[in-house]
Amino acid sequence: MSTYQYTDNLQLLKQDLSGKDWLVACLCAAWCDTCTAYRAPFQELAARHSDKCFAWIDIEESAHLIDEIDIENFPTLLIQYQDQVAFLGTMLPDIGQLHRLISSLQESLRSAPIKRSALNQQAPAGWNLRQLILAE
Repeated sequence: MSTYQYTDNLQLLKQDLSGKDWLVACLCAAWCDTCTAYRAPFQELAARHSDKCFAWIDIEESAHLIDEIDIENFPTLLIQYQDQVAFLGTMLPDIGQLHRLISSLQESLRSAPIKRSALNQQAPAGWNLRQLILAE
């Protein structure tokens, strides 16, 4: 199975996610030129991290998954380990920056539980994209 799933097939995304602890989601919009340019590098990064579930979520097509959070800019990225949101926020469309953040979070997990980044934009307490996808 591919490590990179699209939300137009939530069943494949759900299957991929059910076997992985990490969720890396790009929350974008089809009309966003920055998102369009970011899509191929995001997919290439997904291939380098086959132990993680990478999701490309169109905020308009899958609004029910993200309706509790405010998307302020694109790309907005979510990194979640199991049920803990480790990062949620806007990031420059530099795939190297995302790769470093993923690697840093994974490395820090070896010595302590995942802590939510102070850089995160506000999300409601208990909001859990992983559980929302798995409940589909």
